[in-house]
Amino acid sequence: MPITSLFRRNPHREAARRLYGRIVEAARQPVFFAYCGVPDTLDGRFDLLALHAFLVLGRLKGAGAECADFAQALFDTMFTDMDRVLREIGVGDLSVGRQVKRMAKGFYGRIASYERGLAEGDHELRAALRRNLYGTVSPGEGDLCAMADYMRRCAAALAAEPASLLLAGEAQFAPPPSATAGAAKGRSHG
Repeated sequence: MPITSLFRRNPHREAARRLYGRIVEAARQPVFFAYCGVPDTLDGRFDLLALHAFLVLGRLKGAGAECADFAQALFDTMFTDMDRVLREIGVGDLSVGRQVKRMAKGFYGRIASYERGLAEGDHELRAALRRNLYGTVSPGEGDLCAMADYMRRCAAALAAEPASLLLAGEAQFAPPPSATAGAAKGRSHG
């Protein structure tokens, strides 16, 4: 690879950064932590980020070469940020790479699990959420139902958007579950 290729401008880099910002913004909505039982921990935050990134990457999947290149730029942006965050919270330089690799492996596992869940129905999707998003806590059935419904609504909203909107760095996620979603569907933590 010629050294000049290192300095070429990636046409998707800025839009990928904007879209990643939208993903982070959607994943950090307080309703997920306050009313949907997602733990407000490093793991819980990573899992919400992974869930939203999965939804966007799923929309880009199979939408042509330009979308595939953009999806790679988005993935690279996400894991560059993971590297930065780990360094900021004090993970030692020698173990950051190992931690990022572990996170990427976990992300790929979540993609497979969520794809299967969306394809096979609510029971499978709730099981995927229980293993991943709620992997460190015992969620109530209302929390699982609210988050499964949210994922389906987001997938539908993103599918309805033209790919050009995502390629421009924008995404419209569905509204988050309401503050009463868990209670309305029998939320109980145990």
